[in-house]
Amino acid sequence: MNVDYSILETLIKESKNHCNEGKVASYIPELSKVPGDLLGITVHEVGKEPVSAGECMPKFTIQSISKVFTLLLALMDRGEKQVFDKVGMEPTGDMYNSLMKLEVVTPGKPFNPMINTGAITVTSFIDGDNVNHRFERILSFIQRISGDHSITYNEKVYRSEDQTAHRNRALAYLLKDNQILEGNVEEHLEVYFKQCSIETSCTNLARMGMILANNGKDPATSEQLIPKRYVQIAKTFMITCGMYNASGEFAIEAGIPAKSGVSGGILSVAPNMGIGVIGPALDYKGNSIAGIRLLTRLSQEWNLSIF
Repeated sequence: MNVDYSILETLIKESKNHCNEGKVASYIPELSKVPGDLLGITVHEVGKEPVSAGECMPKFTIQSISKVFTLLLALMDRGEKQVFDKVGMEPTGDMYNSLMKLEVVTPGKPFNPMINTGAITVTSFIDGDNVNHRFERILSFIQRISGDHSITYNEKVYRSEDQTAHRNRALAYLLKDNQILEGNVEEHLEVYFKQCSIETSCTNLARMGMILANNGKDPATSEQLIPKRYVQIAKTFMITCGMYNASGEFAIEAGIPAKSGVSGGILSVAPNMGIGVIGPALDYKGNSIAGIRLLTRLSQEWNLSIF
């Protein structure tokens, strides 16, 4: 497929009207400073140059999109059995920061790695000598997948998240009480908050998605960056859980694996291409409202659904 820039621009214009239906995340104070009317997209086909449209240049923090890559790294470090002994494989139908099922469903482990409890647990499996080493390994992994070694994290967003993350702390200590989370809770949270504060762009996300679309292989070097089996697991979680409790609707309407973050970013993996979107205005479920519209229209226009 040859990506048509004019189609991307047309779909941006159509979808941008939906920005005013959402609100920028404010529970992390630093995120509330971003304009809510931004909307941009980059499409990166395997073996081709990326194509961008709209306002896709600003850097933004990756937030929950990081969950895909910490899952992949944890699987590479520990293997499937150790990870999935502590984290389930099922959608929840609950909000991403819900603690309800930890209390009411035995054995009290997170349902999947795409909700906060699952992601915090997954982060605890990342190998390293100390907190800094563990985070540096996550950052280095994302730099390799994105092909951008200048990527770093936003200190202000990290501090803002760390100072206001009362609910995530409650979730983590409940996981500790349930004997799911092992080790020092505050150290795991430090790594988790920092990984969410890594700054990327639509172009970065699109390349990361392209690597996943190519089953973990970098087409430029033919290097297998991620085992194919683990890429399959990650894409399955993206289609079933990646858009929180809107995942089923998105799977029906767009039909492509995707993972959202509360900064308004969305990483999507379509056949033979990766797609990165930024649209900071969110719906009440925590997903970019215009971004979802844009991806749905793009999938329909190009017949991208995997179903």
